[in-house]
Amino acid sequence: MKKSTIQFNIELDTQNVPDKIYWDATDNPNEGLSDTHAIAVSIWDHYHNSTLKMDLWTKDMEVLDMKRFVIEIMDGLASTIESATGDQHMASDIMSLCRVLSRRVKEEMKQQK
Repeated sequence: MKKSTIQFNIELDTQNVPDKIYWDATDNPNEGLSDTHAIAVSIWDHYHNSTLKMDLWTKDMEVLDMKRFVIEIMDGLASTIESATGDQHMASDIMSLCRVLSRRVKEEMKQQK
């Protein structure tokens, strides 16, 4: 059986705020550790029927990029719920919210120029 590994290395400052985030995975197309400004990991805990979450971002992560990151996560979750459960209505509702939020972020970007 094939096994796959995902690894995160986090460098923290003196207040334990992420300064650098690195990741690697068995199927990573890049060689070695890759850097990033944010990660969001969710794990289903079937023992407690709840989700364990780990969201980390560095000081270098721009606010608008963080908003876009969250919107893209939500859009991906819409695809996930549709393919995993066949619930097109729920997927459509999530995608509709993503469109609304994307428009807001685009307006914020225009205002910053």
